[in-house]
Amino acid sequence: MLSDISFRKATAADVDAVWDVVAEAIVKRRNDGSDQWQDGYPNREVIVEDVEKGYGFVAERIGGRIVAYIAVIGAVEPAYEALTVKWLTDRPYTVIHRLAVSQSDVIKGLGTWMMQEAEKISLSQERLSIKVDTNFDNVGMLRVFDKLGYVYCGEVYFRGGAQRQAFEKLLDIASSGMGK
Repeated sequence: MLSDISFRKATAADVDAVWDVVAEAIVKRRNDGSDQWQDGYPNREVIVEDVEKGYGFVAERIGGRIVAYIAVIGAVEPAYEALTVKWLTDRPYTVIHRLAVSQSDVIKGLGTWMMQEAEKISLSQERLSIKVDTNFDNVGMLRVFDKLGYVYCGEVYFRGGAQRQAFEKLLDIASSGMGK
């Protein structure tokens, strides 16, 4: 139940629990027949770096159990600069990477909720665009992007040519309730 969940910045003390959630997601992708996240990325060191840079956020149940992780990055993603189709905007944007939800403590709608929380962070930092990518066969993420109004923009390539579908969503401070 989402009412029992809080969203907060990850700390160094969270890394092991975050890695457990990410490792579950890696196994799920493999069991789904995907090659996404099957090349040693992401790994624990990437999570440590996210936390050190202030990019990592967690969903935590009452009682302290971490059930989801997301990296919310307010920096340029180099792979996004070589997109084969044009982005909706060139303005400052937030990048979302490494969204993983627990497979052992499943909460319906948690991935969507995590993306909505990331949108709030982006708006609070006055970045009115979110750019994100996923594997063509990641049905769960593609469903979340569709539900939340993300627009398909083309293909991006990572780590030796791994192809991903790229999406962007324009955010509106006025309609978010965060306007002045």
